[in-house]
Amino acid sequence: MREVAVLGVGQSKFGKMPDISVAELGRDAALAAVEDAGINVKEIQVAYGSRLFDLMCTSQDILKEIGVTNIEMVNVENACSGGSTAVRGVWKEIASGHYDIGIAIGAESMTTSPIAGRLIPPGKDDLNGQLGLTMPGVFGMLARRQMEENGATKEDFAQVSVKNHHHGCLNPFAQYKKEFTIEAVLNSRMICDPITLLECCPNSDGAAAVILCSMDVARKYTRNPVRILSSSLLSGDYSYRQDDITLSPLGVKTAQMAYEMAGCGPEDIDVVELHDAFAPEEILRYEDLGLCKKGEGIAFLRSGASALGGKVPVNPSGGLLALGHPLSASGVRVVVEITQQLRGRAGQHQVDGAKVGLAHMLGGMVTGLEAGACCIHILAK
Repeated sequence: MREVAVLGVGQSKFGKMPDISVAELGRDAALAAVEDAGINVKEIQVAYGSRLFDLMCTSQDILKEIGVTNIEMVNVENACSGGSTAVRGVWKEIASGHYDIGIAIGAESMTTSPIAGRLIPPGKDDLNGQLGLTMPGVFGMLARRQMEENGATKEDFAQVSVKNHHHGCLNPFAQYKKEFTIEAVLNSRMICDPITLLECCPNSDGAAAVILCSMDVARKYTRNPVRILSSSLLSGDYSYRQDDITLSPLGVKTAQMAYEMAGCGPEDIDVVELHDAFAPEEILRYEDLGLCKKGEGIAFLRSGASALGGKVPVNPSGGLLALGHPLSASGVRVVVEITQQLRGRAGQHQVDGAKVGLAHMLGGMVTGLEAGACCIHILAK
């Protein structure tokens, strides 16, 4: 397997933009990535695109707008981890030597999707969903278990939202740039006890793109390429094998695979972007990724370790909570963010001295399984 580098990154602003099509959002992100890479669009040899709603032939519909046609294009759907899956697809194409340069795109317009303004509806054969086990319901139960077993408080969950919204104020791409107090978060509308409105990520529109290439190609354009040290993707196991709902065997195993491939451990990670669809979830992911021991996520948060200036800043972009969550775009966006952090180009939310970063995305609920998929990329400069 060849070394793979990130040559260019780009993203649209995230927000509610019903007058802008998914193809336009994707075009803007793709053009930004091409410009950042400093290449001609004709050099792109393969493309992977991801979306959950709206477009057919995602890559084709987007890339025709920038003059890219007549190449291999693959389109994937993997819930929230779809964008990460697209990045992994291009990574495999280049690492295996099939191509030298490719692009991964994730794009979504939630405000014009068939579920605009509503929860994602369960499938007819999704027994759990039909009985009311929606995403807020799942994470509400997890939060209650955290409170019972690990000493978490409602104020701890609110602090995650306060932290990420503060980070979002520093990010020009964020949907929401507003500071909140713990009291404001706790007093926002109750969604699923104990989760309040300001502890839920917003539905958003947006797109992100990354251009990957072989190391030989990268060295023609830059002396300091950002390398992808590892890429891991797993689907969830049967839920009856999950002994403790506050620990994700899927997340733990995916992280272990990523660390082993990268030749590093959680102690080497300087910055993390992860799936924080609901504030209590972020605390669980600290433990899945090995940033702290099982049961110590609350202490990790309270110590300030996950805030900018802390030991391992988590979601310095603002995360899904403040930046927004265009489902299929988010998995690409976390790779964009980690790349910019390692380049030292993250602006006001830059993590000083970041050399190794982790991009995490979890996606999907399937009756009988712990979760749909988890994808992790570890990058280094």
